[in-house]
Amino acid sequence: MTMTKEMIDAVEKDLVFLATSSKEGIPNVVPIGFARPIDDETILIADNYMNKTRKNLEENPNISLVTKDATKCPFQFKGKIEIVESGKYFDIVTEWGQNAMTKLTPKAAILMKVEEIYSIQPGPDAGKKIG
Repeated sequence: MTMTKEMIDAVEKDLVFLATSSKEGIPNVVPIGFARPIDDETILIADNYMNKTRKNLEENPNISLVTKDATKCPFQFKGKIEIVESGKYFDIVTEWGQNAMTKLTPKAAILMKVEEIYSIQPGPDAGKKIG
């Protein structure tokens, strides 16, 4: 699924919230500060502190990501992930971590392939599939 510039900007600008589920269906939602689109169909996410989230991703590759500001850029992205622990994308998230004030050392890069996009704008179109 192709993201528009507005959607890409919404992911890049602020925190996003990442929802996962265990193989038993137990949900987990966490704020993520290191998530950036790398093209119009893929979002790169740094695994800096993931514990329950990482376990869930290993058991169930389906995720949902929501942008923070529901009044300006309100989107929900759904897709599947790949966990990468070396190579180009791991190097990118490692660089993000080293450039952060806290000098993070990421454990992995998570590549999310966007498969569906929904509006979460409050009002009559809330939940409408837009991509």
